[in-house]
Amino acid sequence: MKRIFAVCIMSLAIAAGPLACTNMSKTEQGVVSGGALGALGGAGIAAIAGGSGTIGALVGAGAGAIGGGIIGYNEEHK
Repeated sequence: MKRIFAVCIMSLAIAAGPLACTNMSKTEQGVVSGGALGALGGAGIAAIAGGSGTIGALVGAGAGAIGGGIIGYNEEHK
């Protein structure tokens, strides 16, 4: 039940993310969206692998935020 609740909360955060990003630079948008997608992916992979969903979400969010920030920065400075 906890896993389903966590996935629902993360899905809502991802769905509402674009609404909050209208006044952000591309770098900031990349960090936010990358972090959200990374958290969802990390939690999902951890749940499938039988690990801790919390740790998976935290690691995924960090990796996604870094990756999204790099991509957003590159898009902003083209």
